[in-house]
Amino acid sequence: MIGVAAALTWPLAGVDDTEAVEAWPSRPITLIVPYPTGGANDMLGRLIGQKLADRLKQQVIIDNRPGAGTLIGASQAARAAPNGHTLFLGGFASNAVTPLLVKTDFHPVDDFAPIGLIGTAPMVVITHEGAPFRTLKDVIDAARANPGRVTYGSSGNGSPLHMAGVSFCLKNNLDMVHVPYKGGSAHILDLMAGRLDVIFDSTTNATPLIAGAKVRPIALSAKRRNPDFPDVPTFAEVGVADLDVNGWYALFAPARTPERILATLSTALQAALASPDVIERLRSVGVTPGDGTRRELADYTASEHAKYRALVHDGGIKPD
Repeated sequence: MIGVAAALTWPLAGVDDTEAVEAWPSRPITLIVPYPTGGANDMLGRLIGQKLADRLKQQVIIDNRPGAGTLIGASQAARAAPNGHTLFLGGFASNAVTPLLVKTDFHPVDDFAPIGLIGTAPMVVITHEGAPFRTLKDVIDAARANPGRVTYGSSGNGSPLHMAGVSFCLKNNLDMVHVPYKGGSAHILDLMAGRLDVIFDSTTNATPLIAGAKVRPIALSAKRRNPDFPDVPTFAEVGVADLDVNGWYALFAPARTPERILATLSTALQAALASPDVIERLRSVGVTPGDGTRRELADYTASEHAKYRALVHDGGIKPD
């Protein structure tokens, strides 16, 4: 496994390029989204992109660049000219975990300038309607009584779902079987069909499934209950150590983007995240809004990268 060392600090200063700043934005801004159209990441990119366009009085074009576990889009963004006309919708995979599993041509911390954290999505343990699990304790008891028999599915090695399962097993000294899938929704379909026991899913993905009674939620990894499914207890409420694993979404620019451009973008993002319609849209997909500041994102990304480097090591996680 080839990893990338995490940077523990992240300078916020950009380049003081007065000429570039005065001309910016002189043309449409490209927002690279390292996922295909139609998913939650694409929706968030388009939502934030439109808000930025309204505030900056310049078009924001969404450029979907899926593939290689977000690395195609991330690499393109990292190599883009640092002039404020290319932005990147990054997060858990591109800026914390995937570069720990696969050799990359960019550094997930050093090669990006933080603009602001859009939001985080906690994990929720879901199972199928025919499963015997009604509580998280049921899952733990079954795994302890049947080592190597209880399964949890994920969208692939190194995904938030996988990391949550590894963390859960390590914290509770359990031997559960990880069943990775190659992205898409095959893991969800197999769960609903009873071919998997549980999934540690993000609320972004699970909220519509829960609302449609497609799956049964049994525990939420968050500080407080979710108003969309208020009967589901948190890990703390059932006496289980929290996972400390979240999906997250953030806005970045290439490193060395001028300081004043970064500050303007962060201010625009903060305004967007304070909009009632944006708050409601994020809440509808299980995302808790961030505050949009550069310092919050700089600290969060460095912390996430360091945390998952330790989890990859402790859990013996390898790439697919």
